[in-house]
Order: sequence, then C-alpha cells, then structure tokens
Amino acid sequence: MADELNLTPQQEQGHYDENDIQVLEGLEAVRRRPGMYIGSTDYRGLHHCVYEIVDNAVDEALAGYCTDIIVTLKPDGSVEVQDNGRGFPVGVHPKIGRPAVEVCLTILHAGGKFGGDGYKVSGGLHGVGASVVNALSSHLMVTVYQGGKIYRQEYNRGIIEYDLKVIGDAGERTGTTMQFWPDIRSEQNPDGVFDPNISFQYDILKTRMREMAFLNKGIKIVLRDEREGMEQERVFHYEGGIREFVKYLNKSREVLFPEPIYIEGVKNGVSVEVALQYNDSFSENIYSFANNIHTPEGGTHLTGFQAALTRAINDYGRNKARPPILKESDAALKGEDVRESIAAIVSVKMHEPQFEGQTKSKLGNSEVRPIVDSMVMEGLSTYLEENPAIARIILDRCLGAARAREAARKARDLTRRKTVLESASLPGKLADCSERDPSKCEIFIVEGDSAGGSAKTGRDRHYQAILPLRGKILNVEKTRLDKILLNQEIKNMITAFGCGIGEEFNAEKLRYHRIVCMTDADVDGAHIRILMLTFFYRYMRPLIENGYVYIAMPPLYKVTKGKQEHYVYDDNELQKLLDQIGRDPKPEIQRYKGLGEMSSEQLWTTTMNPETRTMMQVSVEDAMAADEIMSLLMGDKVEPRREFIEKNYDMVTDLDL
Repeated sequence: MADELNLTPQQEQGHYDENDIQVLEGLEAVRRRPGMYIGSTDYRGLHHCVYEIVDNAVDEALAGYCTDIIVTLKPDGSVEVQDNGRGFPVGVHPKIGRPAVEVCLTILHAGGKFGGDGYKVSGGLHGVGASVVNALSSHLMVTVYQGGKIYRQEYNRGIIEYDLKVIGDAGERTGTTMQFWPDIRSEQNPDGVFDPNISFQYDILKTRMREMAFLNKGIKIVLRDEREGMEQERVFHYEGGIREFVKYLNKSREVLFPEPIYIEGVKNGVSVEVALQYNDSFSENIYSFANNIHTPEGGTHLTGFQAALTRAINDYGRNKARPPILKESDAALKGEDVRESIAAIVSVKMHEPQFEGQTKSKLGNSEVRPIVDSMVMEGLSTYLEENPAIARIILDRCLGAARAREAARKARDLTRRKTVLESASLPGKLADCSERDPSKCEIFIVEGDSAGGSAKTGRDRHYQAILPLRGKILNVEKTRLDKILLNQEIKNMITAFGCGIGEEFNAEKLRYHRIVCMTDADVDGAHIRILMLTFFYRYMRPLIENGYVYIAMPPLYKVTKGKQEHYVYDDNELQKLLDQIGRDPKPEIQRYKGLGEMSSEQLWTTTMNPETRTMMQVSVEDAMAADEIMSLLMGDKVEPRREFIEKNYDMVTDLDL
C-alpha cells in the first residue's frame, strides 16, 4: 500500500518534519489557492479579475492622470481594458533588475500602492491585483504607451513569453492596454483554474462599471461587447457623481424632495463624500464604499454616518426647529426611524484603508469614524437649518416611522413564538413535520387550499411541512411594518418560521432550512411568488443570503403516449419531447393550470420528492440590483415598470398572458 500511495516509510508511520512543508514560489500560490485572492473560481471570481484591472485604471484617474477607460469583451473570450493614464512604468526596477511593468505583473505585492508617492488613493486587491490576474490567465498581453513609444510583453499563466520590447511609435498617446484570457477548465484544458462553461456576463460588468463611474465623478467608462450576436455598448459618465447615484437608486420611487443632500470634505488625508435623499418607500438603502470598493458589511465609515444622521435629525427637531418639532416629552428618534425611506451613498477615500477579510467586505480604520461623523453632523445640520421646509418633511417622515415602529412592536409580540417547541402557538393551517433538526426540515409555502390538500397528502411527514396561503399576500414594498404584521398570511409565515423579522431576526431559531415557494406555473403564481420573495428580501433577508429560500419547479405539461407518462417544465422541453417520442399517433398532452389539478402522488413525484424534483435556490448576488428590480416591479411608479416589461418582453412570452 505504501508503494501504491508513494509514501516513504517515515510518512507511512505518521512522520512529519520540515521536509513535508511546501513552499509555493511566486504566482504558483495563486494558481493553487485562487479562492484566497479572488474569492472563488466561479463567475464571481471571473468578473473580479476584470474589476482588478479596471481598478488600476481608476487609480490613475484618482491620481489625476486618466479620464477615459474602455472595457471590451472580445469574440475570442478575452477582455481588453484600455486607459489613457500615464502607462505602467517601463524602466528597470532598481532592486529586481527587470522592467517595472514585468515586476508588477509577475511578483505578488509589487506595485505603486505600498507607500511612496505613486498613488495617494487606490483600490485593487491589496496591491496584488495585476499579478493575480496574470497568474489566473492562460494568456495575458500588456501594451504600454509611454515616452513616444509602444511597449509590449506577453505571458502564459504568469510566465514571461519574451522580454519587454518596443513595437511602435506612440506619438503623444499615453496609457496602458491590458488584454487577458481567463484560464477556464475544460476537457482540452484540465489544468485550468476557473469552473468550466462560464463566460463574461455583460450585465454583471455593466453594474460594476456604472458604479465606478458614479463613485468617480467626471470619469468616462465605456463598456463594449464585440461578441457575435451580442454587440452592444454603454457609456457611463456622471459629472454629478454620487448625487446622480442616489437619483439612480430612487428612479423607481417617488422622492420627498427634488435634489439629494450632498456633503463632502477632506480631513487628515481622508476624503469623505455623502449623498442622501428620502423617498416614499419603507425600506433603508444605504451603500458604503472605501476607495471605490463596496463594503457590504459596512465598517467605521458607515457607523460614523449612521450616528451623525440620527444625532443631527434629533438635534434639529428638538433644538433648532422653530417651533420645535420634537417636544421635551417626546422620546428621541432611533436610528431605524431616521433611516427608514432613505437612499444614501457613503464614500471615503484614503491612502491606506484597512479592510477586514480578504474580500474587503468591511472597513476597519478606527480614525475614519470620527471624521465621517463630524463632517456629516456639521453638513447635515447646516442643510436642515438652511432648508426648513425639507427639514420638516424629513422629521415628519421619521416621526411616522417611530410611531409605526412602536405599533409594529406590539403586533410582533402577538406573532412571536416563545420557544421552538411550543407547537400550540403554530398557525392552524400549518401541517408541521415531526423532525426537530432544522437542517433536515423543509416547509412548502403553497398557493391555495386545493394544492395545500394535495401537498399535505403527498408529503413525507417526517421532514416536510406544508403551509397553505389564501390568495395573494400583502405587497410589502408599499406598506409599513405595522400594517404588514396585521396581514394573517404574513403572520402565519412569521410564526411558522420561528426566527422573527427585521432587526429581531435570529437565524438560530429558524425551524426549517429549506423554505420552498410552491406556486402555480402561471402569471398569478409568478406574482404570488414575487410577493413572497419581496417580503423575504425586505424583512428576512438573511433567509436569502444564507441560501434557505427555494422556488419549486412544478411541471407545465403531462404527456402520455401509450403507457408512458412524461412531465415537462416548459414549451421548449415539450417540443423536444414530442420530437423524441414521435407525434404519430398523437400523444395526449395535459396542460396544468394549477397545482391543485395534480393528484398527491403526481405532486410528490414531480415537485416534492428530493430524488426527482427540480428546485431553484434564491440568492442575492448583487443587493443593489435586487433592490432595484424589487422596487421597479413592486413599487408605485408605473412608467419604469412598463419600460422594463417592454424591454424584457422575450422573458415572459411563454407565460399565460
């Protein structure tokens, strides 16, 4: 056995010493452990490589040397990023003895972002972005326009093909063009890094390029797709910067005042920009960035903003407004009160940001909090005093949120289960399961009593629970929490899940780790599903973020020919099946209008049996995009929704319209 496994006698006996320690040289470490550098090897990591190269160009813009960036998806699967900055340095590095551009692309932690005066502000992946992308590319070509000459060098999986060489006359042009082919795994390329069968998605890149243009006012970013049949181009250029970003966030909502409040300043080397505007929704949408990097977990900059927002509004309402809006007897507004209905961007830029975690999800610089706090407190206080009419609108909105919060607390007390095991407090319509380990339990939220009856009969009672809903639940996009908690169907879901909602959400109390939306395969079913997902997204978002929410995929047709029965899930699949089994003699085709038309055995076989069913897991890849689509589809504004439907007509032509 030792010979088969190539073990030495010492290893076979469990021997472990210095000879067993591997040292990965250079970029080899990146290829062996790519997740440490780009997060994953799926499409997220793939697109992250583009962001890293674009970040380098944006850093040039922040330094004042670049105005235009062009990102092009090429027909051969590569991506090209051009900028008109200063160009990668091409001179020989004094310590390494190789051209600086080569050093930056082949040595980790080599670049102009580790001290010195090259960049005062930079994003990028801890200064390792370019070399990481090089290591994870089957081929990369860098072209530098500098000093009247055009320089070029190429690499294969991070290994130099040839020395940097001059290939032409650049004239007055300066800048860098970097083109790379990601190393995607396939039968022909078994040693590739990225997951097989993935490619660059224009819409994903579009979201990020738009975001970068918003965060860096004046920069022009062009995104082109030159792939066959997919040709398109978008130009992102916003002189208003994050003010236009906030307007974009509110485009599907009615705003309470026309122009966003804007605050900016620089202190101790930290640049702060904040824009905010209240709208008619009941949700909070605050996005924070540090050196152009989105920080979804917030950090010191977000904490400083939130504290100053609450303090400034309370101070104005109690001490500055004439007459005072908040009386001495009134309780102070809480943070959640002043953040309801707000859309805001908080962006800071500094020389050396300290991010917590490799993927930079949270800013940790302690000195940033008081800087943001003092700037926002001063700027917002001044704005409220100078704009008393708008200040009154904001205070009225916050007071309404405070009243709704108190009403919601009382309503929540009525729906809260004291313990997971108190089945007496469960909804009467719930057919619970006997299993008590949440990781083994699943609950089907079923449309209608008829389908609920079939599901209850056909389920596996050991681990599958059934909760029928009557009709369409409330559209939470248009309703405050206190009214939401009066809706019986929503109360039933909250009570059944057991984990609470909003700020009281506790995933440890969740009774089921698979929550399955099981609705009819028609327009009404799709609408009910969207209403449920909107509720989960707004008030139980961790359910989606942790992968607990699923969509059942019931069949659309049952096809019978002779003694054979087939279930198919869409029209394309139906045509393929008919071509396969033949159309003479004509098969019998049954179109399911609803789940209630299926017997309990059919529902189990097609939709509920883990061995035969198909389910879609709901995820929030981009919270900003998800918020945008939820607001667009479920909000009050009709025109944006009509435009979306007209633009995406092809997506819904197979529904019963």
